[in-house]
Amino acid sequence: MLTMRHIDMIDAPRWRRSHMSEKLANVDLNVLVALDALLAERSVTRAAERLMIGQSAMSSTLARLRRLFDDPLLVRQGRILVPTPLAESLVVPVREALSIVESVLAVRTDFDPTTDQRSFTISASDYIGLVLLRPLLERLNEEAPNVRVNILPINPVGFTDALRRNEADLLILPRELLGTDVGYPYKALFTDRYLVAADRDHPDLGDAITVEQLSELPYLAYRAGAMIGLPENQLDQQQIPRNLQVTVQSFVVAPFLLRGTGLIMLIHEHLGRLLVEEAHLKLLDPPMPLVPLQEVMVWTSRHTADAGHRWLRTRLLELAGEVTASGA
Repeated sequence: MLTMRHIDMIDAPRWRRSHMSEKLANVDLNVLVALDALLAERSVTRAAERLMIGQSAMSSTLARLRRLFDDPLLVRQGRILVPTPLAESLVVPVREALSIVESVLAVRTDFDPTTDQRSFTISASDYIGLVLLRPLLERLNEEAPNVRVNILPINPVGFTDALRRNEADLLILPRELLGTDVGYPYKALFTDRYLVAADRDHPDLGDAITVEQLSELPYLAYRAGAMIGLPENQLDQQQIPRNLQVTVQSFVVAPFLLRGTGLIMLIHEHLGRLLVEEAHLKLLDPPMPLVPLQEVMVWTSRHTADAGHRWLRTRLLELAGEVTASGA
């Protein structure tokens, strides 16, 4: 759809359009890619690492951008670089401009998984990696031998940063972490309830656990930086204390730490069922009501119509249905 700004450009005098064309002709698209990295990272060093170029080359590009916009763009404040007001105003339009270019270059009307070569980057937890992405890789080995998948960890500080920075094509995470204003297309994959996990030979636990035992026994919890796990948030809301003794940053490693200890934890049921034998687990229903989590996949609008991305999302939905049906 044409906006008034587009119409103004169309109706502009020929000399003005010619001037714009000359100015655009003198701008290398790579400069905008560098600007996008600089605005996102706010660090010459990290922006250079992101684009896999030397720091001196990035410094030269920043100097070129400053001349182009007649603005310092990033200024030093103590030990960090902060964007100028002009730079702040450029973040969204630069990202949108590059997204449009990427969409144009990536337009494909069809996708044949048996022959096409594509690369997809998925940001997800190690729990999703084991429960959902491992079956995906198994299917890809048979159905799409030339498709490559890169799996990135979720950023616990900014969950959608990988999408915003164009570092990931797809994000898989609990719906609860997205908040009310998602800003991206998303679709539910599956739900998973929480169980209490302990060593199968735990001396103090039989076939059930009480609220008092859950509060008193040594507790292992997931924690990433300042973020605690979603089930622990629910326990806090119900004012149920824990005897916290161990924290880990891996959902998959956590259950393997229980064996030979008196530790207990809350675990995703699908993960617990998968690891019940290998990790020597006892799985019990929690003694209080806990809301199951809902895993969703999130993507950017520019990938909605792409045939390859549609195929990947459809495959994940199918596998999520199989995971739910199998109970593990």
